[in-house]
Amino acid sequence: MTEAPQPIEVLLVEDDPGDVLLTVEAFEHNKVRNTLHVVNDGEQAMAFLRQEGEYADVPRPDLVLLDLNLPRKDGREVLGEIKADTDLRAIPVVILTTSEAEEDILRSYHLHANAYVTKPVDFDQFISVVRRIDDFFVTVVKLPR
Repeated sequence: MTEAPQPIEVLLVEDDPGDVLLTVEAFEHNKVRNTLHVVNDGEQAMAFLRQEGEYADVPRPDLVLLDLNLPRKDGREVLGEIKADTDLRAIPVVILTTSEAEEDILRSYHLHANAYVTKPVDFDQFISVVRRIDDFFVTVVKLPR
């Protein structure tokens, strides 16, 4: 008998309140047991990941869902900093963005994104995408703990 996957800590870095709500609803709809933490800009993301300031007591994320177009520090900069930091680079980063631009896709993979997913506009499709990301990173792959 296969044991149930352990819940993981997910950090959503997203500045659009509507997309945050959609992601939260998708987690709830899919009955995802993972803990979803949300920050709204790139500087907060790096403080969360480095457990600095108000984020000193947060758990280390097992997975980051990262939007590219963020205030204060954009997602490309955040991705570059994560993958350049020896303490953070093992955390998988999934780019979850509205951009379908080939330049964004190539640059994200050049910066060592683990996956690039374009956000569907349709709610049901969005839920399906979040479920598939969750299934893959929780059920299929082994994450460093």
